[in-house]
Amino acid sequence: MMSFAQWGNALYSGDKSYRVVPNRRVFVGLAAAVIVLGFALVGIMGLNRSIEFTGGSQFDVAHVSDQSESFAARAVSDTGLVEGAPKVTRVGSDSVRIQTTSLDSGQTATMREALAGAYGVDVSQVQSSSIGPSWGSSVTTKAAQSLLIFMALVALLMTVYFRSWRMAASALLALLHDIAVTVGVFAILQVEVSPATVIGFLTILGYSLYDTVVVFDKVRELTGDVYEQKHYTFAEYVNLAVNQTMVRSINTSVVALLPVGAILVIGSLALGPGTLVDISLALFIGMIAGTYSSIFIASPLLVSFQEMSSKTREHDAAVERERADRAAGESASDGESVKVAPIKPGKRLGNDRQPQRKKSHR
Repeated sequence: MMSFAQWGNALYSGDKSYRVVPNRRVFVGLAAAVIVLGFALVGIMGLNRSIEFTGGSQFDVAHVSDQSESFAARAVSDTGLVEGAPKVTRVGSDSVRIQTTSLDSGQTATMREALAGAYGVDVSQVQSSSIGPSWGSSVTTKAAQSLLIFMALVALLMTVYFRSWRMAASALLALLHDIAVTVGVFAILQVEVSPATVIGFLTILGYSLYDTVVVFDKVRELTGDVYEQKHYTFAEYVNLAVNQTMVRSINTSVVALLPVGAILVIGSLALGPGTLVDISLALFIGMIAGTYSSIFIASPLLVSFQEMSSKTREHDAAVERERADRAAGESASDGESVKVAPIKPGKRLGNDRQPQRKKSHR
């Protein structure tokens, strides 16, 4: 069994290769299904939006001996000031956060006294704040605008940097997959979506984009003169690029997921589900989805878009004819195999064979 380093070297040299691009229809079809399912879950189950998005009143009860949610629910119900059940969240090890619909100053004072009595603390331990519905609507609008601006800038950057709209379109669709996966998980788990979550969304999109750019850089390096030779197709070079960057993507993701996973565990178990979970869960799910999409979605999509070009199709046909001619000739009897691999570097020749700096005569 080869070691991880040997496995990486085999992928880079082409001695070992996973058929990511040849199976692109499977990966692209699966991605399309995930995108539809993710947004369908949001439409059916909805997102658990925080008070910053919905508006309302918030009460933080500190130094409680029992964080039971039933105390808050009973106290709010007994006041008769709001309709429906309040949103109750445990914060840390001795605090509780209660969110209700908007209350005026008099109703807020009554609610503070009711919550203080329910948890057996002084009224001074109950802090209140209020966010109007107009402000919450503004936050929602700004969050949507930030996402749209980010996607537009990504499209412009990718098109200018790679001089290819196909790479930009592939990267955007891969980012759409990452968004669908993340919001789908939030819809299923009903974890609160806060402004910090939006920051996490934008962060993971930047992370996924960076991973995709690394893969596309390798694609551009390998396919710079693809049409000047008739040995390998564009798809085969892209598949090599994916395999060559696979180990790097895995290593980067593991290193990034370790601290994020620690924050997620500490936030949900040690500090309570109301602390750090919104942003850490977005980062954790998004990083995994971003790594997957850069390998199994962005690159296969790029090949699908590239094969729409008549130039690429003609080149692929020329490669197939060249291979048929070689198979019918003497080279086939020599056991020649088609393998896309870079030239292997030679050994170091030693210091005495290296270029020497000329001595200056003054």
